[in-house]
Amino acid sequence: MDAAEAKTFLPVTNEFLDSVLRLEPRVAAIDCDGTLWSGDAGERFFDWELREGCLVSESLVRPLRERYAAYKRGEVDETTMCGEMVTMHQGLSELKMMDAATRFFDQFFVPQIFPEMRELVRRLQDNGCEVWAVSSTNEWVIRAGMKHFGIPENCVLAAKVEIDDGLATNRLVRVPSGGGKPKALREVVGKAIDAAFGNSRWDAEMLAMAKHSFAVNPNPDLEVVAREKGWRIYFPEGTRPRS
Repeated sequence: MDAAEAKTFLPVTNEFLDSVLRLEPRVAAIDCDGTLWSGDAGERFFDWELREGCLVSESLVRPLRERYAAYKRGEVDETTMCGEMVTMHQGLSELKMMDAATRFFDQFFVPQIFPEMRELVRRLQDNGCEVWAVSSTNEWVIRAGMKHFGIPENCVLAAKVEIDDGLATNRLVRVPSGGGKPKALREVVGKAIDAAFGNSRWDAEMLAMAKHSFAVNPNPDLEVVAREKGWRIYFPEGTRPRS
């Protein structure tokens, strides 16, 4: 997005962008699903790959759907489920996973990107800020999404497994959800986080560790926390504040 396009933003959006940039953050951490774009790319990718049959054998579809239904009922915790949604690809080529993730993201999620958040990332980087994408969605989908934000692969902290000879294993490297987000940032980034952005309760601990915290498109539970702690709340254009 160039400067001319940026001027089309509503005044409240320009004020939000300015409120972040005037802080001159050197390191920023940004959640992805619901924060950089509308919707949950991890959940949608899981459903898509089961329906398309391009990555998962037909015999595994029913057990995987039953497992996810148990998660939705609260019988499987968030971190465990997010981990299993990556380890289920054991034995598959990473090149195949990236190809599928890119096709999926470009088809379904590019139109859901919040333009002002893409503009914010661009301006932060132009100002010399180190921007990290942090997500519990599988790394392949997040890497595909970050191509549209100019965030390099080495600045992505997402649910990840070890790769052996180009093939995915079932050995988890990390699952950045809840407390796993600040843990990953401390282990990998090792710097103070000047600004953090998130939309759900799974981002609250990451927001709490930052010098400046922003609840973007917050779910009701995070909005309550944000108001209690005095964090800046911003709803992207086209979203509607919840009552």
